[in-house]
Amino acid sequence: MRTLLFILLTLPGLAKADLYKTEVVAEGLSHPWSIDFLPDGDYLVAMKSGEVRQISASGKIGDIISGGPTTHFESQGGYFDILLDPAFRDNNTVYLCYAGGPAEANATTIMKARLLDNSFQDTEIIYRATPAKDTPAHYGGKMHFLDDGTLLVTTGDGFEYREAAQDTHSHLGKLIRINTDGIAPPDNPFADGSRGDPKVYSYGHRNPQGLDVTSDGTIYLHEHGPKGGDELNRIEAGANYGWPAVTYGDNYSGAYVSPLKEYPGTKQPEYYWVPSIAPSGLVIYEGEMFPEWQGDFLVGALVDEEVRRLVTENGRIIQEQPLFAELAERIRDIREAPDGELYILTDGEGGKVIRVTRK
Repeated sequence: MRTLLFILLTLPGLAKADLYKTEVVAEGLSHPWSIDFLPDGDYLVAMKSGEVRQISASGKIGDIISGGPTTHFESQGGYFDILLDPAFRDNNTVYLCYAGGPAEANATTIMKARLLDNSFQDTEIIYRATPAKDTPAHYGGKMHFLDDGTLLVTTGDGFEYREAAQDTHSHLGKLIRINTDGIAPPDNPFADGSRGDPKVYSYGHRNPQGLDVTSDGTIYLHEHGPKGGDELNRIEAGANYGWPAVTYGDNYSGAYVSPLKEYPGTKQPEYYWVPSIAPSGLVIYEGEMFPEWQGDFLVGALVDEEVRRLVTENGRIIQEQPLFAELAERIRDIREAPDGELYILTDGEGGKVIRVTRK
């Protein structure tokens, strides 16, 4: 169900800033972009600048993990996401998504490796978006596992190649689903290759920067619009989400991208923002620490330096409210830890890892 565009007013007392407390776990990081949680309570943090570090539960920052790939660190390019294999306790396997390749032919790329002795070992490139592009922008780059063991990764439209988002044979502007060896699963919507690339799961996306999956397997992603038109989308296999033919945003010049906000055969967003909030990171909260937030969407908002909580009721988004504005930081990522704590990454040189717990 599509929710209204405008920001819904928060009822008095609903935000309850006294519900939580924040604590800086680590700081002085170079553009921290992604975090995942090791079984022993430590964290892996990927920095856009091209490094991954292990940080202890007490906040001690480890040396740069060796063996990481060279990345195209320009504009929006760099390291995007770090993700542990579901069987990490047994296989020590991790996945790193980054901008790979030279300036004239770069692409969203996934490296698979074993993490041993502070080193990436037995490295293997299991995915590279095709075609490569010559722009350092709109990579997507967020990953998530499904319960069947397949891996999702978002890709952007490359900024200068927006029409490719509607080309199902291109990987630009897509949600991709692969096995951990990089092969397309046989039940993907375009698996036979006749109507699209076998790895494509959904299409018509601009620049997805948040990806999460509910406990019942429902996939959600959010994506940057141009001047307005940021979207939260509920993903269905093989579905078209419209970009650039259908959008609630305009070009940065103010000119139309498209006059269409709806069109037969395209999916409407669950929620959208005009003006843009520049969404970053996505959590569908299911933890026990904040039962008041269970089932709600937590979305980083780079423009306003806060997190937006989309309050749900019976599966519908009914309200939007700001959280963590007191941090006064550009929030790049937000993640839920296994114990229900929240972790926030702030962008920039001197970036921080911030833990959110209940008061």
